[in-house]
Amino acid sequence: MSKITNGSSLQPASGGAPKQIVLLLHGYGSNGEDLISLAAHWQHLLPDALFLAPNAPQRFGFGGGYQWWPLSALSPQALAAGAASAAPAINAFIDRKLEQYGLTDSDIALVGFSQGTMMALHVGLRRSRQVAGILGYSGALTSIADLPDAACSKPPVLLIHGSTDQVVPVAALHAAERDLKRIGVRVRTHISPGLGHSVDPVGLRMGAEFLGEALIAKA
Repeated sequence: MSKITNGSSLQPASGGAPKQIVLLLHGYGSNGEDLISLAAHWQHLLPDALFLAPNAPQRFGFGGGYQWWPLSALSPQALAAGAASAAPAINAFIDRKLEQYGLTDSDIALVGFSQGTMMALHVGLRRSRQVAGILGYSGALTSIADLPDAACSKPPVLLIHGSTDQVVPVAALHAAERDLKRIGVRVRTHISPGLGHSVDPVGLRMGAEFLGEALIAKA
């Protein structure tokens, strides 16, 4: 199993020990340094949270990019197999960080962008203990074929997408919403008009509110 490197992080604004963890999973060809920028918009609402944005295990190209798995095929079967192959490394990283800081699954929220959303959904829906929540931007649900029998947890999910996304079409959001509701997952969605494969201020605000509900309100 490939091991995830630490990538980028943002320590709790309170200066104390972390009481929550927000795990940010980057998109295809990107890296943790790119996605950690989201944390600056949320830290004031989550002063005790540690934000972690690791790099995926596989290098992408010759620059500073990484991938969770190669997107050489985009069929549903290939996407499901790819997510399943990358999941053990993420689960091991989560387990290691929760043990390091003396926290539990209910203290961690998963945030993804694009391919990172695919991973956040795949991992978060299959943890043996329920994570606090899953926030996904511009992504997709790769498969629920094994979930009706195997799912042990159903964390709340918020999916946000741009209406003009040409990389991952907004139809992926509608498909994910339908499938998640079918297996009893509490899912909310938002579509940003005119937005492409990106995150806008409305999406950032909604993400902050969702993470606050998931990590602070439950405490």
